[in-house]
Amino acid sequence: MDKSAFPDPTFIISGQMHASRRHDSAHKHVTGTADYIDDLPEPAGLLHGALGLSDRAHAEIVSMDLSEVAATPGVVWVFTGKDVPGINDVSSNGSHDEPLLAETKVEFHQQPIFAVIAETRDIARRAARKAKIEYRDLAHWSDIDGALENGGALVTSPMTLSRGEAKTEMENAARRLKGQMRIGGQEHFYLEGQIAMAIPGEDDEVAVWSSTQHPSEIQHTVGHVLNIPSNAVTVNVRRMGGGFGGKETQGNQFAALAAIAAKKLKRSIKFRPDRDEDMAATGKRHDFMVDYELGFDEDGRIHAVDATYAARCGFSSDLSGPVTDRALFHADSSYFYPHVHLTSKPLKTHTVSNTAFRGFGGPQGMLGAERFIEEIAYAVGKDPLDIRKLNFYGQPGSGRTLTPYHQEVEDSILERIVGELEESADYQARRREIIEFNRDSRYIKKGLALTPVKFGISFTLTAFNQAGALVHVYQDGSIHLNHGGTEMGQGLYTKVAQVLADSFQIDIEHVKITATTTGKVPNTSATAASSGTDLNGMAAYDAARQIKERLVAFAAEKWDVPVSEIAFLPNRVRVGNQEIPFPDFIRQAYFARVQLSAAGFYKTPKIHWDRAAGKGTPFYYYSYGASCTEVSIDTLTGEYLIDRTDILHDVGRSLNPAIDIGQVEGAFVQGMGWLTTEELWWDAKGRLRTHAPSTYKIPLASDRPKIFNVKLAEWSENAEQTIGRSKAVGEPPFMLAISVLEALSMAVASVADYKVCPRLDAPATPERVLMAVERMKAVG
Repeated sequence: MDKSAFPDPTFIISGQMHASRRHDSAHKHVTGTADYIDDLPEPAGLLHGALGLSDRAHAEIVSMDLSEVAATPGVVWVFTGKDVPGINDVSSNGSHDEPLLAETKVEFHQQPIFAVIAETRDIARRAARKAKIEYRDLAHWSDIDGALENGGALVTSPMTLSRGEAKTEMENAARRLKGQMRIGGQEHFYLEGQIAMAIPGEDDEVAVWSSTQHPSEIQHTVGHVLNIPSNAVTVNVRRMGGGFGGKETQGNQFAALAAIAAKKLKRSIKFRPDRDEDMAATGKRHDFMVDYELGFDEDGRIHAVDATYAARCGFSSDLSGPVTDRALFHADSSYFYPHVHLTSKPLKTHTVSNTAFRGFGGPQGMLGAERFIEEIAYAVGKDPLDIRKLNFYGQPGSGRTLTPYHQEVEDSILERIVGELEESADYQARRREIIEFNRDSRYIKKGLALTPVKFGISFTLTAFNQAGALVHVYQDGSIHLNHGGTEMGQGLYTKVAQVLADSFQIDIEHVKITATTTGKVPNTSATAASSGTDLNGMAAYDAARQIKERLVAFAAEKWDVPVSEIAFLPNRVRVGNQEIPFPDFIRQAYFARVQLSAAGFYKTPKIHWDRAAGKGTPFYYYSYGASCTEVSIDTLTGEYLIDRTDILHDVGRSLNPAIDIGQVEGAFVQGMGWLTTEELWWDAKGRLRTHAPSTYKIPLASDRPKIFNVKLAEWSENAEQTIGRSKAVGEPPFMLAISVLEALSMAVASVADYKVCPRLDAPATPERVLMAVERMKAVG
């Protein structure tokens, strides 16, 4: 068949795609009518579950008396790891190192040991506290230093990236320096906490509603713990009240517990921990310690980098392997290292196992690289922005395009992005004014920084780069859309609906977006790695293409016209010299017995990765951006204000500019929280003490930059064949917030007349800023 009737998906143009459309649930979010799992009508006979949690960081379980728990009025069942019908494990990577319920030993404070099922949630929670457990305490450590001091045990194999001769060439560099940077973790703090509801079916069947980014993993986990096949488990996800990576693997235990109880008791079960339990028992962003040695010349051009990235991973591997890998993938940030040697250390600690978080290790790697630039800038007495531009990746043929993992950077727009922002933010004039201001101001100091972003897009596990979609066209011309991606507020459903509406040239209101379910699209990848729209948008397009091929063949035969005279126009189809309303056309196709349903599929091309060799092409393309931030600090208290931020970000040809700008704004503020106010703290007994809004401080609306200018690079277009030539927008803008930390650092450095690098660690809380100011006073 002549394929001219089917436009290249990378060049779809109509009023549906590349247009600002409201989020499909926006009106429901603001009116409170959006249904989350806890809003669904409760099935008759629903029971509630609660966790029984350990009060030791590392100990053997000597004895456990749950008689008082079970005797509590309203308690229906109490179960432990011994009651798990299948495998007592919820690890996400097949390592079998994460028990659903600890049986003989606990390895972090608040680790689940047993579960209580009761008539009400309150009864279950109160009963869980009546357990009498005897422990034999073991040595524990909860941070990177403790792990290193106690042998440096790893939760998974480390990775090394190497190119050139870093150690030899370090000695040949004109200038050298060594340093260390500590980078804090972060709590996801999704508005909707972890939750799961299981409804038993006949035979071995069970249906699970879970707030998860990875329905297929929930399906597999439930199958394993119940010892039933995946086809007996159906997982449903309409929407999440936020995820940020915290619902990629962490929902496994709640869904598994609910499913076990549902099948045992033949009643529906819901698990919903409160915020304290959620924060204590689920993983967070990994905190890192970066030890580095840099070799560079008198101009500030990097010659060699040798760095080790140690991470607090927790008691099990979870996703720590790929997270620490991605940290190394982004340890170059936007800069070319002629000679480089990078090593990860995924360290075991007696804390909850850390997990995915927006950026997935990339932010930690990039932050370390920006510290390298800052160190060099202060060492040679130059503006850090000048050192950044001096070390940017070059254009093809420059000899400065090869990453530490041996992928060529062929699409760099760093110089244009940074150059345009430098001009639009009036960076140079403002920097001069700020230096003058700091010279005259005794207590208030200002800082200004402009930092770039280069972020690789794709799952580094090649198999995850696939997606499916199911599309039905009904007789009245309305369309039903289902795909493997999950909606957590980021607008994925809306964007994929735009793709379908564009493909059929109908109004988006005629596309029904339905809940993600493993019963319709199998073997889905997690909605993560910023690839949700890339993968699912192309899968939906593929389904639409199949249906359109059949429709065109039908029209050509019925009206005896060549394919070239058939075209889909807005809400109608032109066949020869007549135009038929889309619903009428579809109805005629139905009566001609044309199949109006298709399963689409897409897999990302070109990518491959050899972890053992540390070489390959793990990323399909890169997303770019830049941010410029101005801050003011009080040198007497360490308090600060974010005065202004200007952002220019690359999303290729935006599928939905309104949603994309919202993603950039939200990611920046979340990143700002990670680098300033959000601090995780464990006490000497290994207890997380920042476990609620009273002790853990996410940014408020009043903390955002007082002037906040965000623009998309409207001239950008993805060089690769993505849907509509767009680029990912979920994770890359998170790293724009690095400009905040760098600006704070400049303000602190002014106290010592910019003589030395302040080495300001993250999060830069007011206390940490004040201590850095005192160090600078000693230098000055």
